[in-house]
Amino acid sequence: MNMRTASLLALLAAVALPAHAAPLEFVFGKNTPGPQAQSASAAYSADKGFGIEGAAPPLQPASAGGAPFLFSADVPIEGNYRVTVTLGGDQASETTVKAELRRLMLERVAVPAGGSETRSLIVNVRTPDYLGGKVKLKSPREVVQEARAWDRRITLEFDGVPAVRALKIEPVSVPTVYILGDSTVADQSGEPYASWGQMLPRFFKPTVAVANHAESGESTFSAKGAGRFEKILSLIRTGDYFLVQFGHNDQKSKDPEAEQKYKAILIDWAEQVKAKGATPVIVTSMYRNRFKGGEVVDTAGAYPQLARDAAKDSGALLIDLHAQSRVLYETLGADGTRALFMHNADYSQKDGTHHGPYGAYELAKIVAQGLRDAKAPIAAELDLPRYSPKKPLKEAEFKVPASVTVADDRPLGVAQP
Repeated sequence: MNMRTASLLALLAAVALPAHAAPLEFVFGKNTPGPQAQSASAAYSADKGFGIEGAAPPLQPASAGGAPFLFSADVPIEGNYRVTVTLGGDQASETTVKAELRRLMLERVAVPAGGSETRSLIVNVRTPDYLGGKVKLKSPREVVQEARAWDRRITLEFDGVPAVRALKIEPVSVPTVYILGDSTVADQSGEPYASWGQMLPRFFKPTVAVANHAESGESTFSAKGAGRFEKILSLIRTGDYFLVQFGHNDQKSKDPEAEQKYKAILIDWAEQVKAKGATPVIVTSMYRNRFKGGEVVDTAGAYPQLARDAAKDSGALLIDLHAQSRVLYETLGADGTRALFMHNADYSQKDGTHHGPYGAYELAKIVAQGLRDAKAPIAAELDLPRYSPKKPLKEAEFKVPASVTVADDRPLGVAQP
């Protein structure tokens, strides 16, 4: 079977899947399965197609106080799924839920001892194939360390002091926010790295899917060559959104026409997205952590203005993350800003370009508020009070639990029949 045939079959399978397909239902710990549900307290196996991941799965996760854990379930096709999760256990609990590659979905849901609370979230699942091609994934990064971002499984991460009674997974048709960008946008696979793209789902109601196709090291040129935009274009439809942020890697190009090509690619992408009935949103790249005399030093060159010009020329919406990140950083000052960026506990290892969870969380708020300021209709689905980078969350107030560390050496494709 050649690549084109495989891609076509995948597309036909997606079209053929009925909206009323039977949901997958699971119960955890001591809870008794119903007629449709299956007990999900054992380790994941490919034969069953579901289970807890990690070397030592907690067999009673419905009792608070157990270790955080990951649960995965195979799904028939790529697309959007509504996950309905019932939280609560014998003891008081506080559960944070992340999906796929550490996408923040639910934050610190507290349930008293003996109680229960049901929440829903929308998870986007994708594979590399699309009609006419296949995304050129980076190996081993995307096919091993980041396999959860591309396999045909839903992986849910339960952090904090989790207590999970049951969950249900079913396909759903909702507006989708597609994201394309570089490492400052991509779903980062491990602590203490994070990006605004993987924090953004937290700030939408469970009526919108976020599909983050950004990848580390990419520029407009390389993303185009790898088929990343083409993959999105094959899926995007009327009512969806396309958020794109590049610049940090484009400015490394030795091509004398790099700047003109960068702008031209953004305009072309925006026009193709509009032709599909979706809304393009160009996001300028954020400042790096460079201070001089109490002010942030601009290292982005011409690229933020080129992005602004591309938005104006194409009719795309604009989120000026570049300008707004400057406000955020200068509000916090040099000492406060360093906490936004990737660092270890004693700052002996730190990064001036990539963010940690706290910084990614605040930047995601800027992007979400940017949709509201741009009068994008999808902003009506935000779960975020009005936000100003002049009044950020303090580092001490950021309490999203760190992600589970689970060795994941399975190759991409394990869950792809």
